[in-house]
Amino acid sequence: MDKIALTAGALYAIVLLRAGGTFAVGWLAGAGARRSRFAERISSAKFRRAERAIQRWGAPVVAVSFLTVGFQTAANFLAGSMRMPLPRYLPALFLGGAAWALIYATAGLGVLEVLGRLFAEHTALGVSAVAALLLAACGVVAYRRRAVPPSADTVADEA
Repeated sequence: MDKIALTAGALYAIVLLRAGGTFAVGWLAGAGARRSRFAERISSAKFRRAERAIQRWGAPVVAVSFLTVGFQTAANFLAGSMRMPLPRYLPALFLGGAAWALIYATAGLGVLEVLGRLFAEHTALGVSAVAALLLAACGVVAYRRRAVPPSADTVADEA
């Protein structure tokens, strides 16, 4: 149990620094955009309405984003660039980050322990399992790339 607590604590510190840093970079990028040539585009009524909605309702999205793969960075950056107030952002960061750290600490350590035992007791089976996982991951990537229809930009570039 100490191993899980230590791992979860380390992962929690990492996710707080990473997600908080992404929020800060988003905040700075948003501030820079407000001073740039894009200032008039992002000062429209539609944009301000979207910004107010994110400031008010974005915290649950930030918290849940930690349970997804590939969306949490975008959610934290957007929360920063849209100037989500810290009193709304920080609780979402702390709760979502804690959930992320606990999930990865328990499931991640469990998978590593199973793979370690598999390699120690049945090396050939362990190598086969890792090879099968890698092949499955490659197959998913290849399938997804083929399943995406070409965009209009891609078709125009080929012509």
